[in-house]
Amino acid sequence: MTLRTPRIPTDEMTPGVSAGGPLETAIAEFAAAAVRARGVDPVVTEIVRLRCAQYHDCRLCGSLRVQEAIDAGFDESMQRAIASYESSDLSPTIKAALRLCDAMIMRPGDIGPELRSELGEHFSETQIVEICVDVMKWSQQKALVALRIEAPASEAHLTELIFGPDGHPAFGDPLPAETA
Repeated sequence: MTLRTPRIPTDEMTPGVSAGGPLETAIAEFAAAAVRARGVDPVVTEIVRLRCAQYHDCRLCGSLRVQEAIDAGFDESMQRAIASYESSDLSPTIKAALRLCDAMIMRPGDIGPELRSELGEHFSETQIVEICVDVMKWSQQKALVALRIEAPASEAHLTELIFGPDGHPAFGDPLPAETA
């Protein structure tokens, strides 16, 4: 298995923000801590990650899949349902997580008693916090995506997204065609 570690492009960034700088280090440590949280079903976590990728138009995130989620039942029909999840056959649990994701990114004022109650039917308070942290983690690359300086995505295939025990990411091998 070939592993590649993503880096912020140093020639595009200012000192202190560049690869290995204090801001990148702090963001990477936050992201790794978010990934190490394991209280939410991996399928829900993957769907929230992919919803963030849709909102932010992150081509890289859209081309990656977490094997743990695939092993837990995630498939590409679920990925295709994310954009129109309200009218999909995704589970009520997944829909609740996606409503929270949408509200956090686009309409924070929608996080009211009704959504809180719905979330409470499907998740513990700790799990709700974990989903919120996941949304923040998968939104941290938004500036890079907007400037189109994020790491390039594979146009030809989906690639495995791997996290080490420390929570830091690496890219694995292309996933088999039947996964796509």
